[in-house]
Amino acid sequence: MNLAGYSILIPLLVFAAVVAIGASILILHEYRKKVRQSARFLEERVAEEMINTTKPEGTTFLQFLEKIGNYVSHGQSTTTLVEQLIRAGYLGKSAPAIYTGIKMLLFIAGVAAAALILMPIDISFVTKTTLIFLGGVVLFFAPNIVILMKFNKRCSEIRQYLPDAIDLLEICVSSGIGLDMAWNIVADEMQTVSPALANSMALSNFELHLGVSRVDAMRHMSTRTGVEELSSLAALLVQAERFGTSIGTTLQVFATSIREERNFTSQENAEKMAVKLIVPMVLFIFPAVLITVVGPAAITIAQVIMSGN
Repeated sequence: MNLAGYSILIPLLVFAAVVAIGASILILHEYRKKVRQSARFLEERVAEEMINTTKPEGTTFLQFLEKIGNYVSHGQSTTTLVEQLIRAGYLGKSAPAIYTGIKMLLFIAGVAAAALILMPIDISFVTKTTLIFLGGVVLFFAPNIVILMKFNKRCSEIRQYLPDAIDLLEICVSSGIGLDMAWNIVADEMQTVSPALANSMALSNFELHLGVSRVDAMRHMSTRTGVEELSSLAALLVQAERFGTSIGTTLQVFATSIREERNFTSQENAEKMAVKLIVPMVLFIFPAVLITVVGPAAITIAQVIMSGN
């Protein structure tokens, strides 16, 4: 082939390589997008199954709240709100709309209750309007506190039973069972002990069947639950597979470290408790003790002074 032929062939090969690389990137992006959508679909199916197990008479009211929430939010919800509800254990697709509907209904109820209470009271119009509005605001932010409490309770439950789950994983792996199968077995065994941890492990197992890597599935589990120890577990498993170390030994060491960290946290909270008790002791206990000890003497002194006069 002469020089002119090479001058035409090289640009064609470069163009074909660029197109192939671009197509590979687009295909990989679409694949990851479908995996995320499938994982989200599975989460919604699990949530729907949980909702279907509840009482049927509450369905109409939930639909009413969902309509209110969709009307207020225009059918859209922020990513932050969705993450907060998922971490609190509400995985359903309609959970953000129901949550918004509850907040709006509580706001209206708070305004109405405050108006009924303050209408007979003779105060200025500005003060009365402000107090009525504050009554609605207080109930409007009540669901935020409930979600925060649910999230803290869920995290505490997962952190409490995670060492036991790791021990079961270590036993299964040491007996020759594969890590994926052991993960599924432990998820079934933990269902009666910790449903929150078992459901999170089951969702991660679904992601593994969809083709998601074990590390990404465990990181997604950490994001859904808000428990950072799961990200550390994923990193340890990656290192164990990369360097060829024993997964059973890795799991055993990790479970021991979690228990030690939990003991240290309990000791730290116990030491902080003495400092936190100072304020209620000074405000409530010390005045009562002072009145009990000094009161009779003060009464006697007062009687002596009055009798002397």
